[in-house]
Amino acid sequence: MHIQDPHWASASAVAPAGAVSAATGNGRGDAARTTPLRVDAQRNLEHVLRAAREVFGELGYGAPMEDVARRARVGVGTVYRRFPSKDVLVRRIAEEETSRLTDQARAALSQEDEPWSALSRFLRTSVASGAGRLLPPQVLRVGVVEDGPEGADAVLVDEARVPQQRDRSATELRLVEQRSAQESDDAGAATLLEVVGQLVERARAAGELRADVTVSDVLLVIATAAPSLPDAAQQAAASARLLDILLEGLRSRPA
Repeated sequence: MHIQDPHWASASAVAPAGAVSAATGNGRGDAARTTPLRVDAQRNLEHVLRAAREVFGELGYGAPMEDVARRARVGVGTVYRRFPSKDVLVRRIAEEETSRLTDQARAALSQEDEPWSALSRFLRTSVASGAGRLLPPQVLRVGVVEDGPEGADAVLVDEARVPQQRDRSATELRLVEQRSAQESDDAGAATLLEVVGQLVERARAAGELRADVTVSDVLLVIATAAPSLPDAAQQAAASARLLDILLEGLRSRPA
């Protein structure tokens, strides 16, 4: 399970997929450059995003940008033109996968009447899509009680509370921007946790889920992948078998 990455905390905001957002040499973004991408540029972007999902899913978010470029069959400069830092690419992928999982959980809730069938469907669909391997750390921290911000987080909170001043340094502004991006990520994670929580509560209320199973446990199941195998059929079979075993571990048993 590859979810942690030292670059995460310093990530910056992500530009929309349909717009060009280039960083200039003097550190200012060119807000005027929002024209649609050319066909070849759009194709390259799709290749990079697909490659990033594959590489990060296999190796974790610590994998270098060079590996992403190699998998996408483009130059590393092409990757950096769309994503000025690895942090931006990581945040984009994690945001997309969190949104995908949320949609899958909502579909299971609305289309399955039986609580256990809904939870089981969500888990099987999510594991099959591979989204769980790209979960951001925020969604696996549910149940962890913190007394208050510490370390770097405390700095970001303090900076966000400082009144705007014309002489604020570039470092201070960057900290505030990072805090804003983190809050956006937290909002997406909170939505996912809320929807998955509904699946969990329904299954628990029906007596089909163990009383001690939490939302965090369910997400850990999604994030647990079978070892990579060279044969696709064997890989699919191993993943399905592992999920069957994990589902049995979640299910309630008569006393």
